[in-house]
Amino acid sequence: MSLDLSFFLLLALRMAIVAAFVVSASFITERSGPVIGALVATLPVSAGPSYVFLALDHDAAFIAEGALASLPINAATIFLGLTYVVLAQRHSLIVSCAAAIAVWVALASIVRLFHWSLPAGIFANVATFAICVPLLQRYRHAKMPLITRRWYDVPLRASLVATLVAIVVTTSSWVGPAVSGIIALYPIVFTSMMLILHPRIGGPATAAVLANGAWGLMGFGVAIAVLHVTALRFGSALGLSLALLTCVGWNLALWWNGRRRFRI
Repeated sequence: MSLDLSFFLLLALRMAIVAAFVVSASFITERSGPVIGALVATLPVSAGPSYVFLALDHDAAFIAEGALASLPINAATIFLGLTYVVLAQRHSLIVSCAAAIAVWVALASIVRLFHWSLPAGIFANVATFAICVPLLQRYRHAKMPLITRRWYDVPLRASLVATLVAIVVTTSSWVGPAVSGIIALYPIVFTSMMLILHPRIGGPATAAVLANGAWGLMGFGVAIAVLHVTALRFGSALGLSLALLTCVGWNLALWWNGRRRFRI
């Protein structure tokens, strides 16, 4: 088997694996309502596998540097969510989604101009969440209508995330760890939810899922910081494992706290 054929087969396998992760998470989100759906959506179902594949091709220093660039991008994602949530109350999918993506791209472009330290990345996240979480609070609750799937749902979700993985894997060697870390954190799950759910259940209900995702994104930011710190010290495999445990543990704690408050 030629080298080129092996590369493309491996790339296709990686794309299929990540697409399966995202599609499964999206189905769970649709069935569970905005709160549980947001917790699932903020798990690393897209960025996590992308980082795993980067770790297979690069050393721990590359992963640690990529995570450092990803940390402020997590703050950009919350602004993407806030933009969509506010606009989706009154505007169409095209206006709301396009504006949200434009905000993310603009902030990512600014992030790329600087070399971020860990304290600076953490501060960017803390400041962003301090601003955005109170603004999102009023949009967290909305009636979730019954969802009827259409034939293009799965292909659309799968193609979106598969394209992202292909870009991350094929460009990582020449764009470097910083740009790879930025691309890996593009919020593909949030984008697919906007594109699929908004026309079907309306802007306010879709916005409720993203609004509830703010707390989950906090834990995701902590997980990125853990990855940066642990990858160099303990290796990529352990660093990625600890980051995943951090993210899952955070979301489970949010779920448990929500249940406890509901009972009270």
